[in-house]
Amino acid sequence: RFTSSPGENTFQVKITAPDEQFTRVGVQVLDRKDGSFIVRYRMYASYKSLKIEIKTRDKHVAKSPYILKGPVYHENCDCPQEESSAWLEEMNCPQVIPQIQRDLANFPIVDPDKIAKEIPQRFGQRQSLCHYTIKDNEVYIKTYGEHVGFRIFMDAILLSLTRKVKMPDVEFFVNLGDWPLEKKKPPQNLHPIFSWCGSSESKDIVMPTYDLTDSVLETMGRVSLDMMSVQANTGPSWEDKNTTAFWRGRDSRKERLELVKLSRKYPEIIDAAFTNFFFFKHDESLYGPIVKHISFFDFFKYKYQINIDGTVAAYRLPYLLAGNSVVLKQDSIYYEHFYNELQPWKHYIPFKSDLSDLLEKLQWAKEHDEEAKNIAKSGQEFARNNLMGDHIFCYYFKLFQEYASLQVNEPKIREGMEKVQQPDDDLFPCTCHRKKVQ
Repeated sequence: RFTSSPGENTFQVKITAPDEQFTRVGVQVLDRKDGSFIVRYRMYASYKSLKIEIKTRDKHVAKSPYILKGPVYHENCDCPQEESSAWLEEMNCPQVIPQIQRDLANFPIVDPDKIAKEIPQRFGQRQSLCHYTIKDNEVYIKTYGEHVGFRIFMDAILLSLTRKVKMPDVEFFVNLGDWPLEKKKPPQNLHPIFSWCGSSESKDIVMPTYDLTDSVLETMGRVSLDMMSVQANTGPSWEDKNTTAFWRGRDSRKERLELVKLSRKYPEIIDAAFTNFFFFKHDESLYGPIVKHISFFDFFKYKYQINIDGTVAAYRLPYLLAGNSVVLKQDSIYYEHFYNELQPWKHYIPFKSDLSDLLEKLQWAKEHDEEAKNIAKSGQEFARNNLMGDHIFCYYFKLFQEYASLQVNEPKIREGMEKVQQPDDDLFPCTCHRKKVQ
């Protein structure tokens, strides 16, 4: 058993379709530097079966070659599994997701007719919203507000899910803005709003962030930062990392200004700088010159990663946890879909929201190097076991399934809704072996 990397080119992996002349599959071998590797592949066409060969020095490893009996469908193939229970089992989805239970506890019943009227009246003028209905596994949408560009992320995950599994009929509203919307206190008439970020002062129903969702759907596509690529780019070993704490970002919160001021005062302890100014007036004498963006993977040259809120929660936390640096996380009212499962001092080192004890916490980490290393390791394990692509698909499906069960009326395709079409630019159409949903 390896506990460190035997070298990133140790294994050669080849994936082919035995029945075909050409195989259109991209393969990537990712060395996690701890003795384990991830092999990921992206198919551009569907095949009856796949042959996976894993070799080292031209010899097959273990029981290679492996045959993956199919049919094996590529991402754009529209071939949903009819039985959601079978799909959940195949995906190894958890029976219960505590955050979903917590969020839905505020809504014992959901009346689609009522919310279809009330939510646009209440939020439609000032906010950017999408009103979705999924009916017979087709997706329909109506948007409210001017800035609805972020619907692309929601459209993409819904279409991807409906290609894979028969979705329940469901009607819901998605908030496309940063801030959670439902600020009422129970027992007032709460409205169910789906958001990418939650807060202790609101009652929104939280989904994985658009950033994490997009990186899952686009893996090995145009996005280079995702939960797998991070694991192969975690920088030097713990002992060889730079012992300065590191942060880069924009000026989207007052505490970020304070962090950069701290860094200028104690440059040997903290390396924090702005990559651009947007919200506050840029005062170079206080906050220094703006620095160039660096690759996210270069963050992991540093042992201590500071995670500080932006406009809401900083959506980089999943990637920071997946590295092998220890995360120092600011106390915050904001949270993503997985924060409630994280434990301070186990998965990260907490510091106060006003940064008053940040230097003290960094000092602790330096004096307790082995403990800090273990916290980094636990954080990494958490990310590997809870924040990968399959977990994100499970989360969305379970959320819509449980929410759908609360509806007291039939979801409807409302006036003004348009159908969201599946992508039709597929060069290699597929033949689905399951019969189409009647």
